[in-house]
Amino acid sequence: MELGNISEPRYGPGLEAPGSSTPGLVTMAHGFLRLVQPNPLPTGLINSEQSQREFTWEDIHELLLYELGFLICAAIGVLLAILVPLVGCCFCCWRC
Repeated sequence: MELGNISEPRYGPGLEAPGSSTPGLVTMAHGFLRLVQPNPLPTGLINSEQSQREFTWEDIHELLLYELGFLICAAIGVLLAILVPLVGCCFCCWRC
């Protein structure tokens, strides 16, 4: 495996669907990621020159808007992880 130049990496032109035997699954995964996080990364907050400055409420608000889709997915996942065993326990304990 060739690592290339680690100190000065070269990046590709962007996201490309990899060559795969399951193109439908790859398309579905990329569609989900575009749906969950449609906003671009706020690169102004990750500037190396401004790494010593403190974050303001506007910066935090912008980062939360960037991560909003993932936060909603995580909330739904936690809700399902709590509700599914609870409903299963109710069905097992109080069968009619």
